[in-house]
Amino acid sequence: MKRREFITLIAAAAASPRAVRAQQRTMPVIGYLSSASPTQDAGRLRGFRQGLRETGYIEGQNVAIEYRVAGDQDDRLAPMAAELARRPVAVIVAAGGNVAAVAAEAATSTIPVQTADGGR
Repeated sequence: MKRREFITLIAAAAASPRAVRAQQRTMPVIGYLSSASPTQDAGRLRGFRQGLRETGYIEGQNVAIEYRVAGDQDDRLAPMAAELARRPVAVIVAAGGNVAAVAAEAATSTIPVQTADGGR
């Protein structure tokens, strides 16, 4: 999946009327779950935010992002994913490898999960 297609998918999921009603918030919320360390994730996050901006979504203005970064400690992913699933986010973006996607998918059957690495 190309970056622009990925960002369009995330933006559409975040803006869906069902997701917005379920959240009862003024702006959609994206859950970001990463297995990587903050340093390793920096480039991916820059690209993610840039892609959102290119589709009209600006963090803090018309979209919120809840970040959970495990810092290469994979055992932290399951509780972080469960926390995001309880926060009613519109979509969970799993980054830093397959292990983050597996944790996110195990935490919810109702919230869409998309990998930032283009898989799934």
